[in-house]
Amino acid sequence: MRQNLQLQSVPSTSLSVDKTPHCEPSNTKGPCLKILLSKCLGLGIIAGSVMVKVPQIVKIVKARSAVGISFNAIISELVAIAGTIAYSVVNKFPFSAWGEAFFLLMQTLIIGFFTQHYGGKTAKGMIFVVLYLAVLQLLLSPITPLGVITFLQALNMPAVISSKLLQAGTIYRTGHTGELSAITMILVFAGSLARIFTSLQETGDGLLVLTFVVASSCNGILVLQLLYYWNVHPAVKKKK
Repeated sequence: MRQNLQLQSVPSTSLSVDKTPHCEPSNTKGPCLKILLSKCLGLGIIAGSVMVKVPQIVKIVKARSAVGISFNAIISELVAIAGTIAYSVVNKFPFSAWGEAFFLLMQTLIIGFFTQHYGGKTAKGMIFVVLYLAVLQLLLSPITPLGVITFLQALNMPAVISSKLLQAGTIYRTGHTGELSAITMILVFAGSLARIFTSLQETGDGLLVLTFVVASSCNGILVLQLLYYWNVHPAVKKKK
């Protein structure tokens, strides 16, 4: 059913253009060199994503607090990640073009649970995790029309923007970055920048590329806030 829908809907809903040349393994010139670099960079991003949010998780657990982390921002981020995964799977993009989304999803979901757990709402956190995974499974199932997946991907940009602006607003209101991990924020920013290049080379999908451009811009704002509030801590804020 989904295959039929996909064939009928691609001309009107997909912004992708297959620009990937046929390259032999020994060909490392011109466009083929870009594809090779993109593949290597994509795999590097995926490898890094396995641990990218671990510093954030460790920092929360050590402090037994998720102060400074916006739960609403996490929800928006998870919506965007789910859209990227579903859209990439349905369009059969290579794993090297989106694989880090899977690892980011798992780590972000853990962080989301901890924001509730350390806020005294463990049951709410568990329900949130179960419901999210159930919805993700539904999106990846054959019963979900391609049009719904494409629409969800189109919503990624407002989801990404709202996620980052909610977090930026939390930092601004509290006057510090709380338990946010500098390592995680910088790595996420670098990864989203690199994804602009790999998405152009491996998918040619305008919607996916634009999503990463927007994500990089928003992540850049958070990194600038990180630098601005570098020496400001919650304890110092309270003494004032």
